[in-house]
Amino acid sequence: MAGAAQSEAWLDVSEDASSLMLRPQGDWIVRHADAVDKALQAIDPYGRRAATFDLSHIRKLDTTGAWLIHRTSTALQRGGAVVTVAGASSPQATLLHAVAKADQPMHATRPYGNPFVNVVVRMGAALEEAGHTLRDLVAFLGLILETLGKTLVNPRRMRATSTVYHMEQAGLNAVPIVSLISFLIGAVLAFQGSEQLKRFGGEIFTVNLVAVSFLREIGILMTAIMVAGRSGSAFTAQIGSMKLREEIDAMRTLGLDPMEVLVLPRVIALIVMVPILGFIGAMMGLLGGGLVVWMELGMSPQMYLVRLNEAVDVWDAGVAFIKAPVFGLLIAMIGCFEGMKVEGSAESVGQRTTASVVEGIFIVIVVDALFSIMFVKLGI
Repeated sequence: MAGAAQSEAWLDVSEDASSLMLRPQGDWIVRHADAVDKALQAIDPYGRRAATFDLSHIRKLDTTGAWLIHRTSTALQRGGAVVTVAGASSPQATLLHAVAKADQPMHATRPYGNPFVNVVVRMGAALEEAGHTLRDLVAFLGLILETLGKTLVNPRRMRATSTVYHMEQAGLNAVPIVSLISFLIGAVLAFQGSEQLKRFGGEIFTVNLVAVSFLREIGILMTAIMVAGRSGSAFTAQIGSMKLREEIDAMRTLGLDPMEVLVLPRVIALIVMVPILGFIGAMMGLLGGGLVVWMELGMSPQMYLVRLNEAVDVWDAGVAFIKAPVFGLLIAMIGCFEGMKVEGSAESVGQRTTASVVEGIFIVIVVDALFSIMFVKLGI
């Protein structure tokens, strides 16, 4: 029998020709690590068929002590011994397992199989996930429409204060950035369009180019994209953070419907504010185009307004106001939907926020293309 020199933590060792019995004693904690380490280092790990750690006499065991036991066990196994641990309490066994697991090297997974097959498999998995997301989005839209119907039947259920707040945050506070971006895009469109039309002597039609493109397409499309990046992501982050803090579960416990309290005010706010922002964006785009036409082509503001009146009709502005509420509904729906899917950790909030922006912009562009095709087929 051998022991460490320090009375607070020591090691009793019993051995014969082929086996080894190790009985840790006392407190195997970081304070006594030096004495324990010397005792373990003195053990020859080779030439034994079996080794046993009897932990029944340990009073305290921390991560340092567990690692020293694991290191000695690993060395004995490399020397050819079968190592067993006996007498460990449940917390001690859990700690030893955690230390052993943490000591395992990380192996990077290598790609396997045919690369083309792997790409096809990944594409199939992505399409399957997209199909599930689309199905869940349709179901979420049904919940929104159901909640909206209940609110219309009983207007007292309407969260007016919350709705007005989100109208301010998502609409009024977005006016500066929407105005600036639309003004600059209108100016760039007019400048580039006039340069190309000069080749054919048709620079006078720059007004038509700016007016029709901004009123029908660019104005409302750029507005919806900015709202998706600004407000849709904010909706996801807000609702996702509430879900992480279990505030949504608390609402349900109190008998409150999260769809009615959180989702519907945001949906109504964007349905109302996106058309208003689209109108402001279109006007600022026409202003930017008019400034370039005045400076580059020498067309007076009065003539610009006359040409503008001749170039557009009521449907050029009307189609934008048909699309705008739909865009608002889709952006708010996706933002709230992704927020409700947050789970686990703060990392999930970032992932869902990114997905909200990407999905929002994608669905806006797809729906805008469908609207454009429909209006062309209807002759509008």
